[in-house]
Amino acid sequence: MHVIDYRINGDDMQFVEIELDPNEAVIAEAGAMMFMDDGIEMETIFGDGSQQNRGFLGSLLGAGTRVLTGESLFMTAYGNRSMQKRRVAFGAPYPGKILPMHLGEMGGEIIAQKDSFLCAAKGVSIGIAFQKRIGVGLFGGEGFIMQRLRGDGLAFVHAGGTLYERVLAPGEGLRVDTGCLVALQPSVDYDIEFVGGIKTALFGGEGLFFARLRGPGKVWLQSLPFSRLAGRIVAAAPQTGRGGREEGSILGGLGRVLDGDNS
Repeated sequence: MHVIDYRINGDDMQFVEIELDPNEAVIAEAGAMMFMDDGIEMETIFGDGSQQNRGFLGSLLGAGTRVLTGESLFMTAYGNRSMQKRRVAFGAPYPGKILPMHLGEMGGEIIAQKDSFLCAAKGVSIGIAFQKRIGVGLFGGEGFIMQRLRGDGLAFVHAGGTLYERVLAPGEGLRVDTGCLVALQPSVDYDIEFVGGIKTALFGGEGLFFARLRGPGKVWLQSLPFSRLAGRIVAAAPQTGRGGREEGSILGGLGRVLDGDNS
């Protein structure tokens, strides 16, 4: 497992700057790179390049599991081929927080939502975690499949909005919006719970189901899931064309007349 040093910069739009010693490498999702120093070389690889996916068949299996989690067949490895320390940085995909997770200090395994992974030290295995319960698979927001990060090195995941960390005692329960779950330790029990009465379910605005988490273990939540952010952007986007509206315009229809659009 490659040991890496890092620094997280920024507040709402963060990026992680990773320092690599000679011959060290880090893996990341395609399109996440922000900058890299001279001496760092990029290599496209099948799967995650971990020891668990060594060889052609292992790499093919690793790539196949990434397709099941909705990711690309390929990942990118960034290796320091110089004789000095070099830096490479990866940016968050939307406003939120980057969470460093030292897997070796967390039992060697974390289960995360399938689009939260940003980058990791080379050697971390990125697999799939099937949700065995039918209710979780059908209504859990993340489906039957989540990502399983294994190893003893650093991995970085991204959470939208503000990040909230909670340690659940044995038997302690917590109900959360299904989209707000970022990651959890394997010891945490994850199930789906109906919100309650029909009126609450239909008009409460929180959906039909909660994610029910029960300890022991640690969970990480996000205040702004990407689906919620995208929905608000689409709802607020101005409708263009004939018969459309112009949100944010004080003049509204009068503005179109002044612009010469009298139709």
